[in-house]
Amino acid sequence: MTPEKLAFENQKLEKRLCREVGRAIVDYNMIGEGDRVMVCLSGGKDSYGLLDILMKLQKRAPVNFELIAVNLDQKQPGFPAHILPEYLSKLGIKFHIETQDTYSIVKEKIEPGKTMCSLCSRLRRGILYRVARELGATKIALGHHRDDMLQTLFLNMFFGGKLKGMPAKLVSDNGEFMVIRPLAYVPEKDLIRWAEHRQFPIIPCTLCGSQENLQRKQVGNLLRDWDKQFPGRLENMLHALQNVVPSHLMDRSLHPFQTLQTTGAPVEDGDLAFDEEPLVAPAPAADADAEEVNVRPRATVIPIAATT
Repeated sequence: MTPEKLAFENQKLEKRLCREVGRAIVDYNMIGEGDRVMVCLSGGKDSYGLLDILMKLQKRAPVNFELIAVNLDQKQPGFPAHILPEYLSKLGIKFHIETQDTYSIVKEKIEPGKTMCSLCSRLRRGILYRVARELGATKIALGHHRDDMLQTLFLNMFFGGKLKGMPAKLVSDNGEFMVIRPLAYVPEKDLIRWAEHRQFPIIPCTLCGSQENLQRKQVGNLLRDWDKQFPGRLENMLHALQNVVPSHLMDRSLHPFQTLQTTGAPVEDGDLAFDEEPLVAPAPAADADAEEVNVRPRATVIPIAATT
């Protein structure tokens, strides 16, 4: 690929990322006037990409919102503690490094060979809530992307017995904070390309990154295979999460199956259980070269056209 072609493709990628993040912000009313958004930065490609795109959108927004990057140094052996402060200082963004030795706790509590993610996540969550409180954050932004959400859906189906995914926006466990996932519409493959283009100083997770048998990794491989073999399938799956039909599932708390009555009149979307549903083709992507997309958190417009 020629340098000119590569530059053109990277510009299209930037516009697409800004558009998809902006669309998620609007759809779920994630960020508004006066928000102080704490962006959780792990040192991985996803959180780097999240911070990068939010900084671009912030510059074009007619509403005022603040970003502060927060990293939790868990004292993992060999963790390069200098990388993030140096990177964030060059960006000129406010940041906070919280140092807590959760690594030793996880290693002490979890037997060798067992999955560490659950305990590690709980410890991180509690610490980040405290930090958000101390920093006066109104929103906590996490770097989960579209593929993470679909993986969570399958993991809960396969191993949790629940039709439950990972929402784009939710209230924190303690009821105190609004947690947002602005990358909800972004495919992981786009974040991989963006990280390569931007040359983020990636920091691998030595705590759990080597756990190759994690169910999440296996489900992730399954989704990547599907994406290669059946383009558009993952987009349709994400669309399905936004178009739930409780009457055609089996949850009695969501639909009054036990008290259902016949009416003698046609019922819209009635018994189609044995009909062959028409397949819905994924919607064509918006023109990546479009000049501008408007993002409207709380009825205000944020133009997110990529800079040239």
